[in-house]
Formats: sequence, structure tokens, C-alpha cells
Amino acid sequence: MNEPLAPAAKKPLISLVAPCFNEAEVFAQLRRELVALAERLADRYDCEFVLVDDGSRDATWSLIAAFAAADPRVRGVALSRNFGHQLALTAGCDAAAGDAVVSLDADLQDPPAVVPELVREWEKGADVVYAVRRARQGETGMKLLTAKWFYRLFRRIGGAAAPDNVGDFRLLSRRAMTAFGQLREHHRYLRGLVGWMGFRTATVEYDRAARAAGATHYPWKKMIRFAADAIVSFSAFPLRLNFVFGALAAAAAFGFWLATALHGWATGRPLPAGWSSLTLTVALFGTLILLGLGVLGEYVGRIYAETQRRPLYFVRETVGPPPPTAPSAGK
Repeated sequence: MNEPLAPAAKKPLISLVAPCFNEAEVFAQLRRELVALAERLADRYDCEFVLVDDGSRDATWSLIAAFAAADPRVRGVALSRNFGHQLALTAGCDAAAGDAVVSLDADLQDPPAVVPELVREWEKGADVVYAVRRARQGETGMKLLTAKWFYRLFRRIGGAAAPDNVGDFRLLSRRAMTAFGQLREHHRYLRGLVGWMGFRTATVEYDRAARAAGATHYPWKKMIRFAADAIVSFSAFPLRLNFVFGALAAAAAFGFWLATALHGWATGRPLPAGWSSLTLTVALFGTLILLGLGVLGEYVGRIYAETQRRPLYFVRETVGPPPPTAPSAGK
């Protein structure tokens, strides 16, 4: 009697997560790259594509829906409005079912062709695999310089450990992904959160290309806000800096008082009170006070946002296979 054949072992699943905001110009190329990557990995892995529309104003969602109708590997998630890159990426990670989850930008600055190298490091046992930028094409010298200064400052003031020159192009194992899902603060600096989690890490170097099409969605205003979120979320250094400024101002005031007293004792004539010195003193202390209140306000504002316990995002619509847990109206 013939023994029944054992079912074939199920291949591990790789989830490719890409947040999309007004990416209609580049979507056709993104689609080709994802399909080519899945074919490259097909011998050993199954793939799914988790595409999150972050409130796009162009045809991005209709293109995602058409892709999902033609390819059962596509899971599309449309958010109710634009929540920003970090929350859109969080929504994609929440919807990913893979044994490993790779996050990358839809503009193809993070080339999908590098993903097999990330997977190889995961196969060796790494839970977090960072893609480290060896070169950055299409970016101005000023942006490169400010990025270098920011990462150096972030590391020195006690920010979460992560390699220099990394973005949100990385692989997380299912174990790391489960831990990441427990971190639900609203002001999110994801590369800092991933670095804070720990786990065994590895790096893969790559050359970051210029955008395949369209304009950047990170102007200077957003970059400054992003940097502020990173620093305030992971360090109390700005608050400690207020103490340093206060101590320096107090020392300066004491020095001025002492000089005035010594001058009066030595000459018998007190220093005349002048408008210039008075105005300078008031301006100095007023500036320090306002600066301190501004920094304190940043922390208080974040405390207020967290106490409201609002969902991180709302899902308007999904297409393709259902996520591992059915998406609720809010997350």
C-alpha cells in the first residue's frame, strides 16, 4: 500500500512594505521592480507586497487597487488621510504577515535589488538588518552635511543606538516585528525605535539612488520637525541644557554684580546705570527664559498627545488578501 505523500514544506514569507504618497509617476516602475524581486526570491521564499496609500491626492490608490486585482500577492491599505511617512510605514508593518518584513521607500531610492542581501543576513541569524547608505545620489551637499551633523548629535546626546547613514530601508525578523508592534507612541522616529529595541543586528551597504520620478516629500520644514521628534523622543538633553544655560546666566549675573561691587569699593564711585547694559541684560535673560519655555513646551506637548491615547492612524479601505489581523477603523 502506497504511503500518502507528505505535504510540501511551506516557504517562508517575505513582506515588502512601501508607504506611498503621490507616487503615481513612479508606480509602474515600482511594480516592475517588486515583481522582479519576487521572481528572484521565488526558489526559496514567497513574497507579499504591502502598499500603504498615505492620503495621496493623485492616482496612487487606484494604481494600488489595480495591482492588487492583477496580483494576489498585493495587500493595499488606504489611510483615511495623510498621516505622514512614519505612521504610514507603521500601518504597513502592522498589516504585514511575513516571517521577515522589509520596509523601503516607494520612490525607488531604496533599490529592491538589495533585498536579497538583507535576507541573507537574516538567514545567518540577524533579527534587524540595516541597509547603510554608502553613497547618496541626487542630494545636495547641504542636506548631506546636516544629516551627518544630526546623526552625530543624536548619538552623543544619548539617542538610541543605530548605525550612521541608515534610513527606513531595513529588514526585521518576525520576532523583532512583534516587539516593534508594541511600541505605539505618536511622535515616531522609527529608526530610533528599532535601534532602541536591541536584538542581533547586521548591516548591508548600498548606493542610494536619486528619486526615480517626482519631487521629494521631505522639504526642510518636515526635516526639521523630523529631527525635533527624534531628539525629544529619545533624550532629555534639551531639558538639561536649560539647566546649563541657567547656570551660565547666573554665573554671568554674579560676575557682573561682583565687578560692580569691587569697582565701587576700589574707586568709591559706583558704576553708572546705563540703558545699554540694562537692555542687554533684559534681552539675554528674556531670551533664555523663552528658549527654556519652548523646549519645555515640546516635552509637555508630547506628554499631552500620549495621554489622549488616540489611534496612530485610521484605515479607510483595503484591497487584496486580508491582513493577519483584520484592520480596525483605527490603530
